[in-house]
Amino acid sequence: MMVNGQTALSRARPQIQVSPAYGRIERLLAEDTCVILDGGVSTELQRANLQGYQLDDEGLWGTWGLYNAPHAVLEVHRSFVAAGCDLISTDTWAILDAPEREAHGVGGATLRPHWMDVARLGVRLARQAVEEAGKSDDCAVAFTLNGDVTDPQQLDTLRLLLRVLADNPPDLIFMETMSLLRDDLTVPAVEIMLETGLPVWLSFRRCRDGVCGIHGQHWGGPEGDLFGRAARQFESLGVGALLINCLPTDHVPGMLPWLRDFTDLPLGVYPNLGRYADPGWKFDERVGPEDYADLAAAWRQEGAQIVGGCCGVSPDHLVAARRRLAGTKPGHPHAVASHGAALPMAVPADTPSTPAVAEPWADTQGRPLYPLQFPEIVCDDGVFQPTQGSFLLWKHLYRSAEGQEQRCLDIGCGSGILTVQLALNGATRVDAFDIQREAVANTMANAFRNGVADRVHGEVVDLYTYQLAGQYDVIVASLYQMPVDPFTETSSHRPADFWGRNLLDHLLTLLPDMLAPNGRAYVMQISILGQLRTAELLGQVGLSSRVLDFSFFPFSPIFQANREQIARVEQLSDAYHLELGDDDIMVMYLLEVTHCC
Repeated sequence: MMVNGQTALSRARPQIQVSPAYGRIERLLAEDTCVILDGGVSTELQRANLQGYQLDDEGLWGTWGLYNAPHAVLEVHRSFVAAGCDLISTDTWAILDAPEREAHGVGGATLRPHWMDVARLGVRLARQAVEEAGKSDDCAVAFTLNGDVTDPQQLDTLRLLLRVLADNPPDLIFMETMSLLRDDLTVPAVEIMLETGLPVWLSFRRCRDGVCGIHGQHWGGPEGDLFGRAARQFESLGVGALLINCLPTDHVPGMLPWLRDFTDLPLGVYPNLGRYADPGWKFDERVGPEDYADLAAAWRQEGAQIVGGCCGVSPDHLVAARRRLAGTKPGHPHAVASHGAALPMAVPADTPSTPAVAEPWADTQGRPLYPLQFPEIVCDDGVFQPTQGSFLLWKHLYRSAEGQEQRCLDIGCGSGILTVQLALNGATRVDAFDIQREAVANTMANAFRNGVADRVHGEVVDLYTYQLAGQYDVIVASLYQMPVDPFTETSSHRPADFWGRNLLDHLLTLLPDMLAPNGRAYVMQISILGQLRTAELLGQVGLSSRVLDFSFFPFSPIFQANREQIARVEQLSDAYHLELGDDDIMVMYLLEVTHCC
Protein backbone atom coordinates (compact mmCIF):
# COMPACT_ATOMS: atom_id res chain seq x y z
CA MET A 1 0.00 0.00 0.00
CA MET A 2 1.39 3.37 -1.02
CA VAL A 3 0.90 6.57 0.98
CA ASN A 4 1.89 9.94 -0.47
CA GLY A 5 4.30 8.33 -2.88
CA GLN A 6 6.21 6.17 -0.37
CA THR A 7 5.46 2.88 1.22
CA ALA A 8 4.44 2.79 4.84
CA LEU A 9 7.25 0.26 5.40
CA SER A 10 9.79 3.01 4.71
CA ARG A 11 8.43 5.39 7.32
CA ALA A 12 9.99 5.79 10.72
CA ARG A 13 7.98 4.59 13.68
CA PRO A 14 6.39 7.40 15.72
CA GLN A 15 7.57 8.18 19.24
CA ILE A 16 4.96 6.61 21.51
CA GLN A 17 3.88 8.24 24.77
CA VAL A 18 3.35 5.57 27.40
CA SER A 19 1.12 6.38 30.39
CA PRO A 20 1.44 4.43 33.65
CA ALA A 21 -1.77 2.51 32.87
CA TYR A 22 -0.57 1.57 29.39
CA GLY A 23 2.86 0.73 30.76
CA ARG A 24 1.14 -1.81 33.00
CA ILE A 25 -0.53 -3.38 29.95
CA GLU A 26 2.87 -3.67 28.27
CA ARG A 27 4.24 -5.40 31.36
CA LEU A 28 1.29 -7.83 31.46
CA LEU A 29 1.90 -8.75 27.82
CA ALA A 30 5.63 -9.16 28.43
CA GLU A 31 4.87 -11.48 31.37
CA ASP A 32 2.40 -13.52 29.25
CA THR A 33 -0.45 -12.43 31.52
CA CYS A 34 -3.73 -12.11 29.63
CA VAL A 35 -5.02 -8.54 29.24
CA ILE A 36 -8.77 -8.31 29.85
CA LEU A 37 -10.81 -5.78 27.83
CA ASP A 38 -14.30 -4.57 28.62
CA GLY A 39 -17.47 -5.72 26.84
CA GLY A 40 -20.22 -4.16 24.76
CA VAL A 41 -20.92 -0.67 26.06
CA SER A 42 -23.72 -0.07 23.56
CA THR A 43 -25.51 -3.30 24.40
CA GLU A 44 -25.15 -2.70 28.13
CA LEU A 45 -26.95 0.61 27.53
CA GLN A 46 -29.73 -1.42 25.90
CA ARG A 47 -29.93 -3.65 28.99
CA ALA A 48 -30.50 -0.45 30.99
CA ASN A 49 -33.78 0.13 29.10
CA LEU A 50 -33.08 3.80 28.48
CA GLN A 51 -36.03 5.77 27.20
CA GLY A 52 -35.63 6.66 23.54
CA TYR A 53 -32.54 4.47 23.04
CA GLN A 54 -32.55 2.58 19.77
CA LEU A 55 -29.46 0.59 18.87
CA ASP A 56 -28.87 1.33 15.19
CA ASP A 57 -26.54 3.19 12.83
CA GLU A 58 -28.94 6.11 12.41
CA GLY A 59 -28.79 6.73 16.15
CA LEU A 60 -24.98 6.57 16.22
CA TRP A 61 -25.04 3.09 17.78
CA GLY A 62 -24.06 3.35 21.46
CA THR A 63 -22.58 6.85 21.05
CA TRP A 64 -26.19 7.99 21.40
CA GLY A 65 -25.63 7.65 25.14
CA LEU A 66 -23.09 10.49 25.24
CA TYR A 67 -25.67 12.83 23.68
CA ASN A 68 -28.67 11.68 25.67
CA ALA A 69 -27.71 9.70 28.80
CA PRO A 70 -24.11 10.30 29.91
CA HIS A 71 -24.99 9.17 33.44
CA ALA A 72 -25.90 5.74 32.03
CA VAL A 73 -22.63 5.58 30.09
CA LEU A 74 -20.74 6.30 33.32
CA GLU A 75 -22.58 3.47 35.09
CA VAL A 76 -21.61 1.03 32.31
CA HIS A 77 -17.96 2.08 32.61
CA ARG A 78 -18.12 1.60 36.38
CA SER A 79 -19.48 -1.92 35.93
CA PHE A 80 -16.59 -2.94 33.69
CA VAL A 81 -13.99 -1.37 36.00
CA ALA A 82 -15.56 -3.31 38.88
CA ALA A 83 -15.31 -6.48 36.78
CA GLY A 84 -11.52 -6.14 36.88
CA CYS A 85 -10.95 -5.13 33.26
CA ASP A 86 -7.42 -3.97 32.45
CA LEU A 87 -8.77 -1.62 29.78
CA ILE A 88 -12.10 0.09 29.21
CA SER A 89 -13.20 1.78 26.00
CA THR A 90 -14.91 5.12 25.52
CA ASP A 91 -18.45 5.16 24.17
CA THR A 92 -17.30 6.86 20.95
CA TRP A 93 -17.48 4.02 18.40
CA ALA A 94 -19.61 6.03 15.93
CA ILE A 95 -17.88 9.38 16.40
CA LEU A 96 -16.77 9.57 12.73
CA ASP A 97 -20.41 9.54 11.65
CA ALA A 98 -21.40 12.17 14.21
CA PRO A 99 -20.74 15.31 12.08
CA GLU A 100 -23.23 14.18 9.44
CA ARG A 101 -25.76 12.88 11.95
CA GLU A 102 -25.64 16.11 13.95
CA ALA A 103 -26.81 17.99 10.87
CA HIS A 104 -30.04 15.96 11.04
CA GLY A 105 -30.33 15.65 14.81
CA VAL A 106 -29.35 12.66 16.93
CA GLY A 107 -32.18 10.78 18.57
CA GLY A 108 -34.74 13.35 17.48
CA ALA A 109 -33.50 16.21 19.67
CA THR A 110 -32.47 19.64 18.44
CA LEU A 111 -30.03 21.32 20.85
CA ARG A 112 -26.96 19.09 20.98
CA PRO A 113 -23.28 19.45 21.93
CA HIS A 114 -20.76 19.49 19.10
CA TRP A 115 -19.27 16.11 18.23
CA MET A 116 -15.79 17.22 19.36
CA ASP A 117 -17.20 18.01 22.79
CA VAL A 118 -18.93 14.63 22.76
CA ALA A 119 -15.55 12.99 22.11
CA ARG A 120 -14.07 14.88 25.06
CA LEU A 121 -16.97 13.78 27.24
CA GLY A 122 -16.38 10.17 26.22
CA VAL A 123 -12.80 10.30 27.52
CA ARG A 124 -13.82 12.19 30.67
CA LEU A 125 -16.52 9.68 31.68
CA ALA A 126 -14.21 6.69 31.24
CA ARG A 127 -11.51 8.46 33.25
CA GLN A 128 -14.01 9.27 35.99
CA ALA A 129 -15.04 5.64 36.34
CA VAL A 130 -11.40 4.55 36.61
CA GLU A 131 -10.39 7.27 39.06
CA GLU A 132 -13.41 6.70 41.32
CA ALA A 133 -12.28 3.08 41.71
CA GLY A 134 -8.73 4.17 42.55
CA LYS A 135 -7.37 2.35 39.48
CA SER A 136 -5.80 5.18 37.49
CA ASP A 137 -2.55 3.22 37.08
CA ASP A 138 -4.23 -0.19 36.77
CA CYS A 139 -6.99 0.32 34.19
CA ALA A 140 -6.23 2.00 30.86
CA VAL A 141 -8.72 4.14 28.92
CA ALA A 142 -8.90 3.53 25.19
CA PHE A 143 -10.47 6.10 22.88
CA THR A 144 -12.51 3.80 20.67
CA LEU A 145 -13.78 4.54 17.18
CA ASN A 146 -15.02 2.64 14.18
CA GLY A 147 -11.81 2.42 12.17
CA ASP A 148 -13.55 1.32 8.97
CA VAL A 149 -12.90 4.61 7.17
CA THR A 150 -14.84 4.64 3.90
CA ASP A 151 -14.73 8.27 2.80
CA PRO A 152 -11.95 10.88 2.46
CA GLN A 153 -14.06 13.27 4.53
CA GLN A 154 -13.66 10.92 7.47
CA LEU A 155 -9.90 11.38 7.20
CA ASP A 156 -10.51 15.09 7.78
CA THR A 157 -12.61 14.21 10.83
CA LEU A 158 -9.72 12.10 12.14
CA ARG A 159 -7.37 15.07 11.78
CA LEU A 160 -9.77 17.17 13.83
CA LEU A 161 -9.79 14.45 16.46
CA LEU A 162 -6.07 15.02 16.91
CA ARG A 163 -6.94 18.41 18.43
CA VAL A 164 -9.44 16.80 20.82
CA LEU A 165 -7.04 14.09 21.96
CA ALA A 166 -4.17 16.51 22.42
CA ASP A 167 -6.09 18.23 25.23
CA ASN A 168 -7.85 15.12 26.54
CA PRO A 169 -5.43 12.24 25.94
CA PRO A 170 -6.57 8.68 26.62
CA ASP A 171 -4.01 5.97 27.31
CA LEU A 172 -4.37 4.56 23.79
CA ILE A 173 -6.46 4.76 20.64
CA PHE A 174 -8.46 1.72 19.55
CA MET A 175 -9.57 1.62 15.89
CA GLU A 176 -11.97 -1.31 15.77
CA THR A 177 -14.54 -3.15 13.65
CA MET A 178 -12.44 -2.59 10.53
CA SER A 179 -13.09 -4.75 7.49
CA LEU A 180 -11.80 -4.09 3.97
CA LEU A 181 -8.28 -2.89 3.28
CA ARG A 182 -8.71 0.28 1.24
CA ASP A 183 -5.40 1.39 -0.27
CA ASP A 184 -6.19 5.09 -0.17
CA LEU A 185 -7.94 5.18 3.21
CA THR A 186 -6.93 2.42 5.66
CA VAL A 187 -3.22 3.17 6.03
CA PRO A 188 -3.69 6.98 5.99
CA ALA A 189 -6.30 6.64 8.75
CA VAL A 190 -3.93 4.60 10.91
CA GLU A 191 -1.08 7.03 10.29
CA ILE A 192 -3.22 10.00 11.32
CA MET A 193 -3.99 8.33 14.63
CA LEU A 194 -0.33 7.47 15.16
CA GLU A 195 0.46 11.18 14.83
CA THR A 196 -1.04 11.63 18.29
CA GLY A 197 1.99 9.89 19.77
CA LEU A 198 -0.40 7.59 21.64
CA PRO A 199 -0.38 3.79 21.31
CA VAL A 200 -2.75 2.64 18.57
CA TRP A 201 -4.46 -0.75 18.48
CA LEU A 202 -6.40 -2.12 15.50
CA SER A 203 -9.20 -4.65 15.38
CA PHE A 204 -10.83 -6.23 12.32
CA ARG A 205 -13.97 -8.22 11.57
CA ARG A 206 -12.01 -11.15 10.16
CA CYS A 207 -12.06 -14.92 10.37
CA ARG A 208 -10.23 -17.63 8.44
CA ASP A 209 -12.67 -17.25 5.55
CA GLY A 210 -12.02 -13.52 5.17
CA VAL A 211 -14.10 -10.46 6.02
CA CYS A 212 -16.79 -11.60 8.42
CA GLY A 213 -20.12 -9.90 9.04
CA ILE A 214 -21.92 -9.52 12.32
CA HIS A 215 -23.96 -12.67 11.57
CA GLY A 216 -20.93 -14.59 10.27
CA GLN A 217 -21.47 -13.70 6.61
CA HIS A 218 -18.36 -13.83 4.46
CA TRP A 219 -18.84 -10.83 2.22
CA GLY A 220 -15.44 -9.54 1.18
CA GLY A 221 -14.49 -11.88 -1.65
CA PRO A 222 -11.23 -13.81 -2.11
CA GLU A 223 -7.97 -12.02 -1.24
CA GLY A 224 -5.40 -14.72 -0.41
CA ASP A 225 -3.02 -13.64 2.34
CA LEU A 226 -3.54 -9.90 1.80
CA PHE A 227 -4.70 -9.38 5.38
CA GLY A 228 -1.75 -11.27 6.81
CA ARG A 229 0.64 -9.08 4.83
CA ALA A 230 -1.28 -6.01 6.01
CA ALA A 231 -0.77 -7.17 9.60
CA ARG A 232 2.95 -7.15 9.00
CA GLN A 233 2.70 -3.65 7.55
CA PHE A 234 0.68 -2.39 10.53
CA GLU A 235 3.44 -3.69 12.79
CA SER A 236 6.04 -1.75 10.80
CA LEU A 237 3.95 1.41 11.14
CA GLY A 238 4.14 1.17 14.92
CA VAL A 239 0.70 -0.25 15.76
CA GLY A 240 0.67 -1.72 19.25
CA ALA A 241 -1.69 -4.72 18.93
CA LEU A 242 -3.96 -6.46 16.43
CA LEU A 243 -7.29 -8.02 17.35
CA ILE A 244 -10.46 -9.43 15.80
CA ASN A 245 -13.92 -8.41 16.96
CA CYS A 246 -17.63 -8.06 16.15
CA LEU A 247 -18.07 -11.58 14.81
CA PRO A 248 -19.77 -14.70 16.19
CA THR A 249 -17.76 -16.84 18.61
CA ASP A 250 -17.78 -19.83 16.26
CA HIS A 251 -15.83 -17.81 13.68
CA VAL A 252 -12.90 -17.13 16.01
CA PRO A 253 -11.08 -20.52 15.91
CA GLY A 254 -8.04 -20.67 13.68
CA MET A 255 -7.65 -16.95 13.10
CA LEU A 256 -4.99 -16.10 15.68
CA PRO A 257 -2.62 -18.96 14.71
CA TRP A 258 -2.95 -17.84 11.09
CA LEU A 259 -2.11 -14.23 11.97
CA ARG A 260 0.88 -15.34 14.05
CA ASP A 261 2.56 -16.53 10.84
CA PHE A 262 2.67 -12.90 9.68
CA THR A 263 3.27 -10.72 12.73
CA ASP A 264 4.81 -10.55 16.20
CA LEU A 265 2.21 -8.03 17.40
CA PRO A 266 0.19 -8.90 20.52
CA LEU A 267 -2.97 -10.61 19.28
CA GLY A 268 -6.42 -10.59 20.80
CA VAL A 269 -10.06 -11.41 20.32
CA TYR A 270 -13.37 -9.98 21.52
CA PRO A 271 -16.40 -11.39 19.67
CA ASN A 272 -20.13 -10.82 19.98
CA LEU A 273 -22.68 -12.80 21.93
CA GLY A 274 -26.04 -12.68 20.17
CA ARG A 275 -27.24 -11.03 16.98
CA TYR A 276 -28.19 -7.60 15.73
CA ALA A 277 -31.99 -7.42 15.29
CA ASP A 278 -32.24 -4.04 13.44
CA PRO A 279 -32.86 -2.13 15.60
CA GLY A 280 -31.62 -3.51 18.86
CA TRP A 281 -29.54 -6.42 20.05
CA LYS A 282 -30.85 -9.94 20.64
CA PHE A 283 -28.82 -11.32 23.52
CA ASP A 284 -27.69 -14.95 23.52
CA GLU A 285 -28.77 -16.12 26.96
CA ARG A 286 -27.49 -19.63 26.20
CA VAL A 287 -23.88 -18.53 26.79
CA GLY A 288 -23.47 -17.80 30.47
CA PRO A 289 -20.37 -16.44 32.22
CA GLU A 290 -18.76 -19.86 32.71
CA ASP A 291 -19.52 -20.82 29.10
CA TYR A 292 -17.81 -17.64 27.94
CA ALA A 293 -14.86 -18.45 30.18
CA ASP A 294 -14.56 -21.82 28.43
CA LEU A 295 -14.49 -20.06 25.07
CA ALA A 296 -11.88 -17.60 26.34
CA ALA A 297 -9.68 -20.48 27.50
CA ALA A 298 -9.83 -21.98 24.02
CA TRP A 299 -8.83 -18.66 22.46
CA ARG A 300 -5.99 -18.42 24.96
CA GLN A 301 -4.75 -21.83 23.83
CA GLU A 302 -4.76 -20.51 20.27
CA GLY A 303 -2.46 -17.67 21.27
CA ALA A 304 -4.77 -14.88 22.48
CA GLN A 305 -2.85 -12.38 24.61
CA ILE A 306 -5.81 -9.99 24.89
CA VAL A 307 -9.39 -11.15 25.54
CA GLY A 308 -12.59 -9.16 25.93
CA GLY A 309 -16.06 -8.89 24.52
CA CYS A 310 -17.94 -6.93 21.90
CA CYS A 311 -21.72 -6.53 21.62
CA GLY A 312 -23.72 -8.67 24.03
CA VAL A 313 -20.81 -9.45 26.35
CA SER A 314 -21.49 -8.31 29.92
CA PRO A 315 -19.32 -7.59 32.97
CA ASP A 316 -20.31 -10.99 34.41
CA HIS A 317 -18.91 -12.74 31.33
CA LEU A 318 -15.60 -10.94 31.79
CA VAL A 319 -15.39 -11.64 35.52
CA ALA A 320 -15.60 -15.36 34.70
CA ALA A 321 -13.13 -15.06 31.83
CA ARG A 322 -10.63 -13.18 33.99
CA ARG A 323 -10.86 -15.82 36.69
CA ARG A 324 -10.44 -18.70 34.20
CA LEU A 325 -7.45 -17.10 32.42
CA ALA A 326 -5.55 -16.12 35.56
CA GLY A 327 -2.14 -17.81 35.58
CA THR A 328 -2.45 -19.16 32.02
CA LYS A 329 0.02 -18.68 29.18
CA PRO A 330 -0.92 -18.08 25.53
CA GLY A 331 -0.63 -21.13 23.32
CA HIS A 332 1.51 -21.24 20.20
CA PRO A 333 -0.30 -23.55 17.74
CA HIS A 334 0.46 -23.54 14.06
CA ALA A 335 -2.22 -22.36 11.67
CA VAL A 336 -4.43 -25.10 10.26
CA ALA A 337 -6.74 -25.19 7.30
CA SER A 338 -10.12 -23.54 7.77
CA HIS A 339 -13.00 -25.89 8.51
CA GLY A 340 -15.38 -23.64 6.57
CA ALA A 341 -15.34 -23.96 2.80
CA ALA A 342 -14.58 -20.68 1.08
CA LEU A 343 -17.04 -19.62 -1.55
CA PRO A 344 -15.66 -20.58 -5.05
CA MET A 345 -17.36 -19.45 -5.61
CA ALA A 346 -48.33 -5.63 -22.56
CA VAL A 347 -50.18 -3.22 -24.83
CA PRO A 348 -53.67 -4.63 -25.23
CA ALA A 349 -54.54 -5.99 -28.67
CA ASP A 350 -57.40 -4.64 -30.76
CA THR A 351 -60.78 -6.09 -29.97
CA PRO A 352 -61.05 -9.33 -31.96
CA SER A 353 -63.70 -9.42 -34.71
CA THR A 354 -64.44 -13.10 -34.15
CA PRO A 355 -66.92 -14.09 -31.45
CA ALA A 356 -65.58 -15.23 -28.08
CA VAL A 357 -65.28 -18.96 -27.45
CA ALA A 358 -67.86 -20.51 -25.19
CA GLU A 359 -65.43 -21.95 -22.64
CA PRO A 360 -62.60 -19.94 -21.04
CA TRP A 361 -59.07 -21.21 -21.05
CA ALA A 362 -58.51 -23.45 -18.04
CA ASP A 363 -55.77 -25.50 -16.42
CA THR A 364 -55.79 -29.28 -15.97
CA GLN A 365 -57.85 -28.88 -12.80
CA GLY A 366 -60.50 -26.86 -14.61
CA ARG A 367 -59.57 -23.52 -13.05
CA PRO A 368 -59.88 -20.57 -15.43
CA LEU A 369 -56.66 -19.07 -16.76
CA TYR A 370 -58.30 -16.21 -18.62
CA PRO A 371 -58.72 -14.00 -16.84
CA LEU A 372 -56.24 -15.40 -14.36
CA GLN A 373 -57.54 -15.90 -10.83
CA PHE A 374 -54.87 -13.72 -9.35
CA PRO A 375 -55.40 -12.66 -5.72
CA GLU A 376 -56.20 -9.05 -4.91
CA ILE A 377 -52.81 -7.60 -4.01
CA VAL A 378 -52.05 -3.99 -3.09
CA CYS A 379 -48.36 -3.03 -2.88
CA ASP A 380 -47.80 -0.38 -0.22
CA ASP A 381 -45.20 2.35 -0.69
CA GLY A 382 -41.75 1.29 0.45
CA VAL A 383 -42.53 -2.44 0.42
CA PHE A 384 -40.48 -4.63 -1.91
CA GLN A 385 -42.72 -5.42 -4.87
CA PRO A 386 -43.05 -8.91 -6.39
CA THR A 387 -40.37 -9.80 -8.95
CA GLN A 388 -40.34 -12.28 -11.82
CA GLY A 389 -39.08 -14.84 -9.31
CA SER A 390 -42.07 -14.25 -7.07
CA PHE A 391 -44.41 -14.65 -10.02
CA LEU A 392 -42.74 -17.90 -11.10
CA LEU A 393 -43.14 -19.29 -7.60
CA TRP A 394 -46.73 -18.06 -7.43
CA LYS A 395 -47.46 -19.84 -10.72
CA HIS A 396 -46.29 -23.12 -9.24
CA LEU A 397 -48.43 -22.64 -6.12
CA TYR A 398 -51.47 -21.83 -8.24
CA ARG A 399 -51.04 -24.77 -10.60
CA SER A 400 -50.19 -27.34 -7.92
CA ALA A 401 -52.59 -26.14 -5.20
CA GLU A 402 -49.63 -26.66 -2.88
CA GLY A 403 -50.26 -26.23 0.84
CA GLN A 404 -53.73 -27.70 1.23
CA GLU A 405 -54.31 -28.79 4.84
CA GLN A 406 -50.68 -28.07 5.66
CA ARG A 407 -48.60 -25.72 7.81
CA CYS A 408 -46.73 -23.26 5.60
CA LEU A 409 -44.09 -20.54 5.88
CA ASP A 410 -43.35 -17.60 3.56
CA ILE A 411 -39.85 -16.18 4.16
CA GLY A 412 -39.47 -12.61 2.94
CA CYS A 413 -43.20 -12.20 2.39
CA GLY A 414 -43.08 -8.65 0.95
CA SER A 415 -46.59 -7.70 -0.11
CA GLY A 416 -47.84 -11.25 0.58
CA ILE A 417 -48.44 -12.66 -2.90
CA LEU A 418 -47.21 -16.15 -1.90
CA THR A 419 -48.70 -16.06 1.60
CA VAL A 420 -52.16 -15.27 0.25
CA GLN A 421 -51.99 -17.96 -2.44
CA LEU A 422 -50.98 -20.64 0.07
CA ALA A 423 -53.94 -19.66 2.23
CA LEU A 424 -56.27 -19.65 -0.80
CA ASN A 425 -55.00 -23.16 -1.58
CA GLY A 426 -56.38 -24.29 1.78
CA ALA A 427 -53.38 -24.16 4.12
CA THR A 428 -54.32 -24.61 7.79
CA ARG A 429 -51.83 -21.89 8.78
CA VAL A 430 -49.39 -19.65 6.93
CA ASP A 431 -46.64 -17.85 8.83
CA ALA A 432 -45.38 -14.78 6.94
CA PHE A 433 -41.92 -13.49 7.92
CA ASP A 434 -40.17 -10.35 6.76
CA ILE A 435 -37.48 -8.11 8.22
CA GLN A 436 -39.53 -5.04 7.30
CA ARG A 437 -42.44 -4.19 9.59
CA GLU A 438 -44.25 -2.42 6.73
CA ALA A 439 -44.07 -5.56 4.60
CA VAL A 440 -45.66 -7.70 7.32
CA ALA A 441 -48.45 -5.14 7.68
CA ASN A 442 -48.93 -5.11 3.89
CA THR A 443 -49.17 -8.91 3.84
CA MET A 444 -51.75 -8.99 6.60
CA ALA A 445 -53.83 -6.33 4.84
CA ASN A 446 -53.75 -8.35 1.62
CA ALA A 447 -54.71 -11.50 3.51
CA PHE A 448 -57.75 -9.62 4.81
CA ARG A 449 -58.62 -8.41 1.27
CA ASN A 450 -58.69 -12.03 0.11
CA GLY A 451 -60.65 -13.39 3.08
CA VAL A 452 -57.84 -15.54 4.52
CA ALA A 453 -56.60 -13.39 7.42
CA ASP A 454 -57.83 -15.96 9.96
CA ARG A 455 -55.19 -18.43 8.75
CA VAL A 456 -52.28 -16.01 8.27
CA HIS A 457 -49.85 -15.00 11.00
CA GLY A 458 -47.38 -12.20 10.25
CA GLU A 459 -44.18 -11.52 12.19
CA VAL A 460 -41.16 -9.24 11.83
CA VAL A 461 -38.22 -11.64 11.68
CA ASP A 462 -34.57 -11.26 10.71
CA LEU A 463 -33.55 -14.54 9.09
CA TYR A 464 -30.15 -14.32 10.77
CA THR A 465 -31.72 -14.18 14.22
CA TYR A 466 -34.53 -16.63 13.53
CA GLN A 467 -35.29 -19.02 16.37
CA LEU A 468 -36.99 -22.27 15.33
CA ALA A 469 -40.59 -22.43 16.57
CA GLY A 470 -41.73 -25.62 14.87
CA GLN A 471 -41.48 -27.35 11.52
CA TYR A 472 -43.33 -26.67 8.28
CA ASP A 473 -44.78 -28.84 5.55
CA VAL A 474 -44.27 -26.17 2.90
CA ILE A 475 -41.74 -23.31 2.87
CA VAL A 476 -41.53 -20.71 0.10
CA ALA A 477 -38.77 -18.13 -0.33
CA SER A 478 -38.04 -15.61 -3.04
CA LEU A 479 -35.09 -13.82 -1.45
CA TYR A 480 -33.03 -10.82 -2.56
CA GLN A 481 -29.96 -11.92 -4.49
CA MET A 482 -27.46 -9.36 -5.76
CA PRO A 483 -23.65 -9.51 -6.01
CA VAL A 484 -22.32 -6.15 -4.79
CA ASP A 485 -18.73 -4.93 -4.78
CA PRO A 486 -18.06 -4.33 -1.06
CA PHE A 487 -15.66 -1.50 -1.89
CA THR A 488 -18.59 0.55 -3.20
CA GLU A 489 -20.54 0.26 0.07
CA THR A 490 -20.25 2.42 3.16
CA SER A 491 -19.75 0.95 6.61
CA SER A 492 -22.86 -0.69 7.99
CA HIS A 493 -23.95 -3.51 10.27
CA ARG A 494 -25.53 -4.98 7.16
CA PRO A 495 -22.61 -5.06 4.76
CA ALA A 496 -22.47 -5.69 1.02
CA ASP A 497 -22.52 -9.21 -0.39
CA PHE A 498 -19.63 -10.05 -2.75
CA TRP A 499 -21.24 -13.25 -4.06
CA GLY A 500 -24.86 -12.10 -3.76
CA ARG A 501 -25.95 -15.21 -1.92
CA ASN A 502 -25.59 -14.60 1.82
CA LEU A 503 -29.33 -14.78 2.51
CA LEU A 504 -29.84 -17.80 0.26
CA ASP A 505 -26.94 -19.71 1.81
CA HIS A 506 -28.10 -18.94 5.33
CA LEU A 507 -31.60 -20.17 4.51
CA LEU A 508 -30.23 -23.43 3.09
CA THR A 509 -28.42 -24.13 6.36
CA LEU A 510 -31.64 -23.55 8.32
CA LEU A 511 -33.91 -25.72 6.16
CA PRO A 512 -33.01 -29.13 7.68
CA ASP A 513 -34.48 -28.04 11.03
CA MET A 514 -37.34 -26.01 9.55
CA LEU A 515 -38.71 -28.67 7.20
CA ALA A 516 -40.98 -31.43 8.46
CA PRO A 517 -39.78 -34.97 7.56
CA ASN A 518 -41.81 -34.96 4.34
CA GLY A 519 -41.72 -31.23 3.91
CA ARG A 520 -40.86 -29.31 0.75
CA ALA A 521 -39.23 -25.93 0.28
CA TYR A 522 -39.66 -23.93 -2.91
CA VAL A 523 -36.75 -21.56 -3.35
CA MET A 524 -35.88 -19.11 -6.10
CA GLN A 525 -32.29 -18.84 -7.34
CA ILE A 526 -30.92 -16.73 -10.18
CA SER A 527 -28.19 -17.99 -12.48
CA ILE A 528 -25.68 -15.29 -11.53
CA LEU A 529 -25.22 -17.06 -8.19
CA GLY A 530 -24.11 -20.44 -9.55
CA GLN A 531 -25.22 -24.02 -8.94
CA LEU A 532 -22.10 -25.60 -7.42
CA ARG A 533 -22.21 -23.72 -4.12
CA THR A 534 -25.92 -24.46 -3.73
CA ALA A 535 -25.35 -28.17 -4.36
CA GLU A 536 -22.40 -28.18 -1.95
CA LEU A 537 -24.40 -26.59 0.88
CA LEU A 538 -27.42 -28.81 0.35
CA GLY A 539 -25.22 -31.91 0.42
CA GLN A 540 -23.57 -30.79 3.63
CA VAL A 541 -26.90 -30.47 5.45
CA GLY A 542 -28.56 -33.60 4.02
CA LEU A 543 -30.93 -31.99 1.52
CA SER A 544 -31.54 -32.57 -2.16
CA SER A 545 -33.01 -30.37 -4.85
CA ARG A 546 -34.50 -30.46 -8.32
CA VAL A 547 -35.52 -27.78 -10.78
CA LEU A 548 -39.30 -27.51 -11.12
CA ASP A 549 -39.39 -24.62 -13.55
CA PHE A 550 -37.34 -21.72 -14.90
CA SER A 551 -37.89 -18.42 -16.64
CA PHE A 552 -35.88 -15.54 -18.07
CA PHE A 553 -35.24 -12.30 -16.28
CA PRO A 554 -33.71 -9.28 -18.11
CA PHE A 555 -31.30 -7.18 -16.08
CA SER A 556 -33.16 -4.37 -14.36
CA PRO A 557 -31.35 -1.05 -13.70
CA ILE A 558 -30.06 -2.22 -10.31
CA PHE A 559 -28.50 -5.32 -11.91
CA GLN A 560 -26.97 -3.16 -14.62
CA ALA A 561 -25.47 -0.95 -11.92
CA ASN A 562 -23.74 -4.02 -10.47
CA ARG A 563 -22.79 -5.55 -13.82
CA GLU A 564 -19.04 -5.35 -13.14
CA GLN A 565 -19.42 -7.25 -9.87
CA ILE A 566 -21.68 -9.81 -11.56
CA ALA A 567 -18.97 -10.34 -14.19
CA ARG A 568 -16.41 -10.77 -11.39
CA VAL A 569 -18.54 -13.43 -9.68
CA GLU A 570 -19.08 -15.22 -13.01
CA GLN A 571 -15.34 -15.28 -13.59
CA LEU A 572 -14.69 -16.78 -10.15
CA SER A 573 -17.50 -19.36 -10.13
CA ASP A 574 -19.97 -21.25 -12.32
CA ALA A 575 -22.45 -18.35 -12.28
CA TYR A 576 -23.67 -17.19 -15.69
CA HIS A 577 -26.17 -15.13 -17.63
CA LEU A 578 -27.20 -14.89 -21.27
CA GLU A 579 -26.36 -12.06 -23.65
CA LEU A 580 -28.89 -11.59 -26.43
CA GLY A 581 -28.00 -8.61 -28.61
CA ASP A 582 -27.71 -5.66 -26.24
CA ASP A 583 -29.71 -7.39 -23.50
CA ASP A 584 -28.37 -9.21 -20.45
CA ILE A 585 -30.69 -12.04 -19.41
CA MET A 586 -30.58 -14.10 -16.21
CA VAL A 587 -32.22 -17.48 -15.82
CA MET A 588 -34.53 -17.70 -12.82
CA TYR A 589 -34.73 -21.22 -11.35
CA LEU A 590 -37.48 -22.60 -9.11
CA LEU A 591 -35.96 -25.28 -6.87
CA GLU A 592 -37.80 -27.88 -4.84
CA VAL A 593 -35.71 -28.78 -1.78
CA THR A 594 -36.43 -31.86 0.35
CA HIS A 595 -34.72 -34.09 2.87
CA CYS A 596 -32.52 -36.77 1.32
CA CYS A 597 -33.98 -40.25 1.47
